[in-house]
Amino acid sequence: MGESTGRAQGILLLAVLAAVISQQVLVPVLAPLSREVGLTPVELGLVMTVAAVLFAVTSLFWGRVVDRWGHRRVLLAGLATAGLGLVGFAVVAQAALAGLLSPGATLAGMIATRSVVFGIGLGAVPTAAMALIARRTAPGPERTAGIGRLGAVQGVAVALGPALGALLGFAGLLGPVWLAPVAVLVSLLVVAFWVRPAPAAPRADDEPGDAPRPVRPWDARMWPVLLTGFLAMLSLGLVLIVVGFLVQDRLGLDAAGTVRMSGLMSFLSGVALVLMQGVVVPRLGWPPVRLLRVGLPIAAVGLLVLAVAPGVVTIGLAMVLLAVGLGLAMPGYTTAATLQAGPQGQGGVAGLVNATNGVTFVIGPLGGTALYTLGTGAPAFVAAFACLLGALLALVHPALRSARPEPAATVGP
Repeated sequence: MGESTGRAQGILLLAVLAAVISQQVLVPVLAPLSREVGLTPVELGLVMTVAAVLFAVTSLFWGRVVDRWGHRRVLLAGLATAGLGLVGFAVVAQAALAGLLSPGATLAGMIATRSVVFGIGLGAVPTAAMALIARRTAPGPERTAGIGRLGAVQGVAVALGPALGALLGFAGLLGPVWLAPVAVLVSLLVVAFWVRPAPAAPRADDEPGDAPRPVRPWDARMWPVLLTGFLAMLSLGLVLIVVGFLVQDRLGLDAAGTVRMSGLMSFLSGVALVLMQGVVVPRLGWPPVRLLRVGLPIAAVGLLVLAVAPGVVTIGLAMVLLAVGLGLAMPGYTTAATLQAGPQGQGGVAGLVNATNGVTFVIGPLGGTALYTLGTGAPAFVAAFACLLGALLALVHPALRSARPEPAATVGP
């Protein structure tokens, strides 16, 4: 990897960090803000769900556009759109707190800005970063390490964002709300001035014609990889939403104690996830299929422990095991997907991967809360089954068993 490529990737990772932090920094203030402006919990959930749906859907669009425009233009467009959405959200929130908007107008404004505009723009950022990493690294340990660092950066943002939002709470509810667009717009300026357009990717012999052949989710070598990744990410989505309920019910805590203990569990699992993706995976140098075959069973063990864990130590151990397993499996899944296309198809692959991830966080919270009504361990048992099914797929399906660190020429329409 050349110095300019390394610098470009570093700036892109910082852009991803800023974009995800801008999303996560709002987490501590959304619930109290929604109450102050007269929204119900269901209405707040609608704001978040619409954003997740649009992130998933538009990731496919951005993936196709990356292959035509290049990563820099897509990243600039995505950051500008996301920043515009967050500025609009801050204006709506400020007006609502000042009593200038009715609850209905506030809800409509939040959906238009935080859900639609921001959700569309956010989908471009990790898609462009992943496409660049896959396009500018050699298939094998170098690409796996790059994908792992991308996942680690997103994990750091998820861990730091809520803490930063809580810290900024001293400035009132609008402190984090106005910080979020500032972080995105600063990263937009950095990308605009310091990232140069990438040269055209070399065309493989099997890519005739003027346009790259699109990668579709039902391609014979793509759908098993996407399904395996879907099962892995779904297992996380099913349990994240109910960890707070589980901690409170199993340990008999009050609301304040639940917040503290849930925060501790999230911190432990977040640290483990970042270390696995950012440090361990690059050092291991394993092929992606091995990361899947080892990581998914470890995650399943963690989920089975979580399903029956009676105390704080066992719950903490379960969350760390889950993070270790998924910290191995997630870079394996993403890297395996990039191997199913040549250099000019990496934008489409990135869009498919991010869309798959987005769908799991639409389905997961709904499924997890529904399963929890059947029993405190039900979401974890179902999530463990999903992990084991993904591990079985990685073991037996020819598309994964024969995965090699080279672009596949057989992915067709």
